[in-house]
Amino acid sequence: MSGAKNHDYHILAPDPMPIIGAFSALTMAAGGIMWMHGGHVGHPNGGGWVFFIGLAAVLYTMLQWWTNVVREAKSGDHTPVVQLHLRYGMILFIASEVMFFVGWFWAWFDFSLFPSTVDVVGGHWPPKGVEVLDPFAFPLLNTLILLCSGTTVTYAHHALIHGNRQGLKAGLWWTIGLGALFSCIQAWEYAHAPFAFKGLNYGAAFFMATGFHGFHVLVGTIFLAVCLKRTYNGDFTPRQHFGFEAAAWYWHFVDVVWLFLFISIYVWGGWGAPIHGG
Repeated sequence: MSGAKNHDYHILAPDPMPIIGAFSALTMAAGGIMWMHGGHVGHPNGGGWVFFIGLAAVLYTMLQWWTNVVREAKSGDHTPVVQLHLRYGMILFIASEVMFFVGWFWAWFDFSLFPSTVDVVGGHWPPKGVEVLDPFAFPLLNTLILLCSGTTVTYAHHALIHGNRQGLKAGLWWTIGLGALFSCIQAWEYAHAPFAFKGLNYGAAFFMATGFHGFHVLVGTIFLAVCLKRTYNGDFTPRQHFGFEAAAWYWHFVDVVWLFLFISIYVWGGWGAPIHGG
């Protein structure tokens, strides 16, 4: 019984993934900088290739690192004390994500409330001649989809707590499907948007704010898909399921951010401007 745990803390085994992840992120960042300075894929300085090599290494690091975390949870290393600290870490991560989106909202409100101080928008917001998307068409539909997905993931959580495995699986399937549907609708909306991502203008502010949210929806959908796979593997129990709990918290965060985006950017931000197709 030399390997038996006699304390509540988890002592990490030596792992090369942190240093691999650090150099992978450095490679990706360097490649991105080279790419933005003219080193696209096929260019002599190969910035694009460096970026994608770094990206592949980062994705490998994430996969391997999180696989290790799942393995530790299954082996009993995630004691109640460790789970509490993991919750603290997830709360801090979501708080950092909140501040990330605050930056995009700040830029949007700076443009919209003080357009006379920004020469590139011509003193008007939205700029003259810009047609905006109808907020009560696909954006409203996507709002309803995300609100429904928040309900289904909550149902899955309650099913897990009460030992209802079928309810947990059904709730996760519904949430993943709704998340995928949201992404498809947003992709269609982007493809048919009447304005382009170009320069410091309405399009750039719109696509950066809503695009990063769309990326978070994609990440959250993958997060929940991993939880679904772990559910079929029997990893979660009513007493130990931090992985699912973290995914649910992240998904609710994505829901709330979208509500602010819908109200601020789609409804209020385009108020009084001509509507595309209207």
